[in-house]
Amino acid sequence: MFELDLRSRKPIYEQLVEKLKVLIISEVLKTDEQLPSVRVLSTQLTINPNTIQKAYRELERQGYIYSLPGKGNFVARVTRDGNTERLAKLREELVKILSEAIYLGMKKEDIIKIISEVDVMVRGGEK
Repeated sequence: MFELDLRSRKPIYEQLVEKLKVLIISEVLKTDEQLPSVRVLSTQLTINPNTIQKAYRELERQGYIYSLPGKGNFVARVTRDGNTERLAKLREELVKILSEAIYLGMKKEDIIKIISEVDVMVRGGEK
């Protein structure tokens, strides 16, 4: 499925959250698709099941997955409404990142190109 950097300073559960978010955002994992069980994923990645569970809890808290008791964890349906708080936080982070990129010499055209590439990757070029 993917690899984690066990030597990274970033906690393993955070790496796992990021990797799963990328798979969900890029629609490798589809809406309502079941995620691997904690036990299976911990065996595949050779990490503690509690770490997997912590990552799944964080993804559920962020709205990327939902769990059904006794059934497992599933990719959540994207809701465009009700994300105002999360979008405001992302906007704030994006302003900081773009400000630093411009300060370090990145051109506006390069930023626009990156945005276009991400848009194609996430939406498949839809408008």
